[in-house]
Order: sequence, then C-alpha cells, then structure tokens
Amino acid sequence: MMDRRKSIQTMILGAGASALAFHGCKTEGDEPVVPETTITTDTNYYGRTPKEMERVEKLNAEQLFNEHEMETIAVLSTVILPPKEPHGGPIEADVPAFIEFIGKDMPDMQNTLLGGLMWLDHRSNSDNEIEFKGASLEQQKQILDTICNQDLEIPLDNQPLEIQFFALMRNLVVTGYYTSKVGLADLGYKGNSPNVWDGVPDEVLKKHGVAYDPEWIAKCVDQSKRNDIAEWDEKGNLLT
Repeated sequence: MMDRRKSIQTMILGAGASALAFHGCKTEGDEPVVPETTITTDTNYYGRTPKEMERVEKLNAEQLFNEHEMETIAVLSTVILPPKEPHGGPIEADVPAFIEFIGKDMPDMQNTLLGGLMWLDHRSNSDNEIEFKGASLEQQKQILDTICNQDLEIPLDNQPLEIQFFALMRNLVVTGYYTSKVGLADLGYKGNSPNVWDGVPDEVLKKHGVAYDPEWIAKCVDQSKRNDIAEWDEKGNLLT
C-alpha cells in the first residue's frame, strides 16, 4: 500500500501547498482583500496590523462548526494525513482549528465544508449504521475512496459536492499541517542558515593551475571562525 503521508510530503516539497489557490481572502463583504501599501510609522505591533488583528479576534469569537463537526474534521484529517513519530499529525498541528478559522475567513467555502460533513455521516450511516467519526478506519477509507478522485476533464466546481468537499478538505489538511511548526519539523525545514564552504576542491584548482593564497584562505575558509563577523579596513582590506 502506498505511504500516503510520504506521497503528500514529496508533493509539498516539490510544489508547495496550494490549498487556497482558488480562494481569495475575503473581507466581511466578500470583496477580495487588497494589500495596503501605505507606509505606517506605528511600531506598536508586529506581523499583523491592528485592523487585521481586530478581524482575527472577531473571527475567533465566531463559531462555524459544532462539536460533532469538529470531531469529524479531526478524525477525517488523520485519515487523510496519518500521524507519525516523533512529530505527530494534524491534531498536534491544530489542523481542525485551522480549518475552522479558514472556513470563517472564507465564507464561500462554508457550504462545501458543512454539506460535505453531512454527506460523510449520511453515507456512513447508510453503509455501516454508524456516524463517520465512529466507524472503523477501514470503513472510513472505503467511503473516502469513492470521493478522493476527481475527473480532471470536468471543472471541480461542476462535480458532485462530495468530490469538491474531499478535494477542499485534503488541501486544507495538507496546508494546515505543513505550515505549522509541527509540519515544518516533519519536513526537516531549518530555515535560512549559513553554508559551510571549504573553498574550491584541490583537484579543480590544480586542473586550472591556480592555488589559494595561504593568508587569504586562512582568513576566509576557517570554519573555527565561521560565526565571527568579518571586518575590513577603510581601504576594503579584510582584517578578520
């Protein structure tokens, strides 16, 4: 059986998460948010502007999914992206909360999300006489196998609700996970860090009949001093 997590991880490393590619951020009036270019001198905030923080607080105070729906999202997210040691999975990355927030921030998603959750329970009750979250993993996979493949010849918006729902949920789970601290640790992403460079290899230098100046190489390719800040004199000569 294919390792679904590994496949998704490879996809993320190669192309990046694209869950929200077809949904623009919406304001309260469903108008796309246009980034403000006005320079402000207010330095009493970091990251988000006061207006953005006010909107975040407003959305956090709202509730889109009830308790049962949140539990279903949690179960579904771990079926889509199974957890693994040592980092965990969607639950450890707070993916359900992420999906709740995105659903409130982008209202055009709500009908698909809420309708899809209803469809899951209806299908699970019909097939297994139990709600989706309480079904066995095998039963859950059997249901999802019927909606996980979309017809690429037909626009997604023209396909059945359940197909749209799973495509959206899969992308939200992957995006929520791999943009979290847990997901970044899973990817092994360490951020920007200085490279270790020992100079051009000796065989290459000899091939071209050149060599490093011993004094220069001692200053520039000494890994014991790699964290030291270089200094130059007023004429541009390297001092350290």
